[in-house]
Amino acid sequence: MHYEIKNGSIEINGETIIEEINIKITSNSHIGIVGRNGAGKTTLLKALIDNDMLSQGVGEEDFSITRLGNIKIGYLSQVTFNDVNVTLESVLESANTTLFNLKNRIEELESILSNNSKLIEEYTNKLEKYKILGGYSYKKEYEVMLSKFGFSSSDKDRLISSFSGGERTKISLMKLLLSKPSILFLDEPTNHLDITTINYLENYLHDYKSAIVLVSHDRMFLNNIVNNIYEIEYGKTNHFEGNYEYYEKEKEIRYQKLLKDYNYQQKEIKRLKDIYERFKYKPSKASMALSKLKQIEKMTIIEKPSKPNKNTFKTDLDNIDTTSRKVISLKNLSIGYDNNVLQENINIDIERGDRLGIIGVNGSGKSTLLKTIMDVIPKIKGKIIYGDNLKIGYFDQDLAMISSDNTILEEFKLANPSIDNEKARTILGSYLFSGEDVNKKIKVLSGGEKVRLSLCKILYNKPNVLILDEPTNHLDIIGKKRLEDILLDYEGTIIFVSHDRYFISKIANRLLEFKNNSNEVFNMNYKKYLEVLNTREDNVVIEEIPKVNKEKIVKNNYDVNKDIKSIEKKITNLELEIKNLKDSLLEEDNYLDYQKSNSINKEIEEKENTLLELNNKWEELVSML
Repeated sequence: MHYEIKNGSIEINGETIIEEINIKITSNSHIGIVGRNGAGKTTLLKALIDNDMLSQGVGEEDFSITRLGNIKIGYLSQVTFNDVNVTLESVLESANTTLFNLKNRIEELESILSNNSKLIEEYTNKLEKYKILGGYSYKKEYEVMLSKFGFSSSDKDRLISSFSGGERTKISLMKLLLSKPSILFLDEPTNHLDITTINYLENYLHDYKSAIVLVSHDRMFLNNIVNNIYEIEYGKTNHFEGNYEYYEKEKEIRYQKLLKDYNYQQKEIKRLKDIYERFKYKPSKASMALSKLKQIEKMTIIEKPSKPNKNTFKTDLDNIDTTSRKVISLKNLSIGYDNNVLQENINIDIERGDRLGIIGVNGSGKSTLLKTIMDVIPKIKGKIIYGDNLKIGYFDQDLAMISSDNTILEEFKLANPSIDNEKARTILGSYLFSGEDVNKKIKVLSGGEKVRLSLCKILYNKPNVLILDEPTNHLDIIGKKRLEDILLDYEGTIIFVSHDRYFISKIANRLLEFKNNSNEVFNMNYKKYLEVLNTREDNVVIEEIPKVNKEKIVKNNYDVNKDIKSIEKKITNLELEIKNLKDSLLEEDNYLDYQKSNSINKEIEEKENTLLELNNKWEELVSML
């Protein structure tokens, strides 16, 4: 497979978005597209899918599009379903109808095989074809993907209409991955995924056998997946053959080398011109002087390289007021909505200078904890003890995305009414809102611009405690780096929620991890936390499952499949029982009674251990096929 565009450009409504595009995709390309907000990354993805958007670029080569081989394109665009009254399972089955039709026919044959021996040949052939096409490994991949994206087996029969918007996004992404296109186009696929799911998706894409073209601001995600970077800067694509870490180093090396070559050539041109000017009127030296001009004419003139576009916002957080040693203490705190307890028995003392990162799966209560500390929603039980002299700056990811008819200037002055227009313009200018930009309405701003405005409103007042809910969402990589630098130099206390692992690893010196029904404090950074997790996983002792005695199993695929079906049924029933038990924990009679809730949690743990054993046994049987 070979797909290449030479000297293309994209123009929309008379405005040139990218003026020179040169990009090549082969069957083993894992490409990351990077650039500042507004550089045209998403537009380039769309143009690679819809070539009608492309036209002649400004480069010297002729504009051309080359597509060789059978190219099947997969792209996660807006999350829409033609029919929301179909089940999750049917949507995922439509990703590979050949395999799932085979599976359904095999199951149909299994139900009637004992009464009709003439169908044995068809059954055997279908089973062999299913195996050759990778049906069993595909089935395992399908089941693992369901679990890793936060769905249970019982969710398979739910209608799409019953899932939230975020869940539908995950379903669309799963369907796209399972369809295995020859070029997989992904635009910010980690948005709204929790860390566990991001880790799974990262490993999946790292091992993906076909081409990937990926837009992402997640540096760790990019670094672990891509083997080529195309940067969009000043309207052109620049190619770097390596991962994101290589791109960052190579970009600086290229700039410095080009700048050195340019300066050297400029000095040489000046030297040759000076010689010409000195000797051009001397008859004995005139021909020599003229030769110097000809030397200049023969040169390939090096253009002065443009400085890398690192323009970003600035702020001053020096000389903040000092808080008491203990900033905020949480004592036996339970949080949630309308008695729907998300976390209970949260106990932690947050001290001056702490940078506490709150991590965990989606829906476990991370943002809810921040809202509870800020008294946006009431606590369910327990205490929040605030220290002295606190001046809190709160970044709410939802409020940051407001849409209003206020201008940038008006919005800033609402938060800081005592500041005159001239000073307000100066402050906004340091956050890249210069000149007439301050008269833009909030509703037309990009996500990155809205985040910058929110940070400007918060940081101007020099808070000594920062409570941040997903502050890096919508920021480009340069913006993320700048925010990291600000927070690393900040002398106050930070409590933050983030799914950006690079950001967490740079900022946090303590972690509070939320699981579905428990929480734990780790007095360490993210790197040490990962080491602890790996050690725990290595030391987990699982009761040995009796190995399947192959001698006792009837030696044909029919009987093995019957055993697999039986185990799958048990797994489904057990997952439903666990779900019902977890739901019962939310009932008032149970969560108010410690002994009852403790008993239910114990029963859940026992059933989850049994579920693990069944899953292992299922894998062993599948491997026999």
